[in-house]
Amino acid sequence: MKKILIANRNEIAIRIIRSAKQLGLTTCVIHCNREPDALYLEYADEIIYVKEDLTGKPIFLNPEAIVKLALEHQIDMIHPGYGFLSENPDFAALCEANGIIFVGPSPELIRNMGIKTIAKEMAARAEMPLVPGSPGAITDALLAKEFADKIGYPVILKASAGGGGRGMRIVEKPETMERHFKSAHEEALAAFGNGDMFIEKYLVNPKHLEFQILGDKHGNVIHLGERECSLQRKHQKIVEEAPSASISDENRVKMGELAVKFAKSIGYYSAGTIEFILDEDGEYYFMEMNTRIQVEHPVTEMITGTDLIAWQIRIALGETLTLKQEDIQFNGWAIECRVNTEDPQNRFSPQTGFIEKIHFPHGDHIRIETGVKDFSVVTPYFDSMIAKIIVHGENREDCIRKTLTALNDFSISGLKTTVPFCKTVLRSKEFVEATYTTRWVDTVFAPEMLESEDEAMMAALAATISYAKEYLQYSSESPMFKSESLNVWVLNKRINK
Repeated sequence: MKKILIANRNEIAIRIIRSAKQLGLTTCVIHCNREPDALYLEYADEIIYVKEDLTGKPIFLNPEAIVKLALEHQIDMIHPGYGFLSENPDFAALCEANGIIFVGPSPELIRNMGIKTIAKEMAARAEMPLVPGSPGAITDALLAKEFADKIGYPVILKASAGGGGRGMRIVEKPETMERHFKSAHEEALAAFGNGDMFIEKYLVNPKHLEFQILGDKHGNVIHLGERECSLQRKHQKIVEEAPSASISDENRVKMGELAVKFAKSIGYYSAGTIEFILDEDGEYYFMEMNTRIQVEHPVTEMITGTDLIAWQIRIALGETLTLKQEDIQFNGWAIECRVNTEDPQNRFSPQTGFIEKIHFPHGDHIRIETGVKDFSVVTPYFDSMIAKIIVHGENREDCIRKTLTALNDFSISGLKTTVPFCKTVLRSKEFVEATYTTRWVDTVFAPEMLESEDEAMMAALAATISYAKEYLQYSSESPMFKSESLNVWVLNKRINK
């Protein structure tokens, strides 16, 4: 039996624990001062206690400290989850140097795919379609202007070592290039320790698709279809679906084959995603590769029945990928809504504090991934996502309907969330018709579109119904029950509405 340390927190830690235990592994997590009562601590076999300096960086961003803890506790494997150190090649190398299995690809692959200019060069060698732009890093604004003049405005500046929208600027005209280049360079340098930039033609209304791949250490690679990730705010995804309604069956096959071809050409193993961007004419281009499990991986699992986390671990242990491409069958549709503690009526301002009560929807077609419960504390130290609501349907129309029903059955008291925003998205004409792009939030959404509803009041109503049902269960012979004089039916209708 091997011991696996999940070097992460929140819902992804619980998700990894679930698959690791099914594989017979002993699971370990890190307890930190920033979240002393976090829900994920209740799921692990072992807890490693750490005293942190709250003025310093979190333990999850300290490679040396994590590896030291792993050695002290006889850890065999480390799963980094997503975010934090999941795409840090130095962390992966440090694990390997100390005889610890890193659940992910090699340090070299992480480094090469993390530097976007290198990734583009490797993609070009693999004959992947690329957005017109600079072949390598650009060192100053003058050179950036020269490239922009060649490919035409608008253009987008991107950090070579970037991600998450940081170090990224859209330049509409030559006069603003110097200012945007300077600010993007400085942001990239601060965020990634690398201020190198590259430039691409900016696609005004693009769509963002990603193909999920799995590869082993023996040269086998398959894809598990695509996910539509175009619903974004500041380059951060909010609602995802699988498959995508934006591509034809013909292009789906071609893009899947390209994804596998590229992964094989670089010797990739573990789970990963090949990211594509689509222009308004439906032309697709390679954008980047993510060398980790994605937040939105559950939608792929829902439609393929494949445990991606389990395969990540099995591949890290050296197992051969027994799945063949023809084994991957797609069943129905899945939508994921991220539940962030943000106020969409107030520029998505972060919400911190106590969750007095939280209620999630239930059903065979619903999957909840969360790291909180009643009385959990949302701190300012970490990302605002507290849960994901994933719903499966027979087809896209059915899935949208079921997802809206599930969102209506969610309630929280104490903090505001993005759930009302997600409902607005799913009801929008652009989403229903699958014409939405990455600019939907910027060009279509307005706070006035949100339902005027009080989440705290909805939570109170849900609690009242729960109490009433429990009371009536033990009073089924009373006239009160028979006459429904408590109007439980009416309250239910109000909640469902």
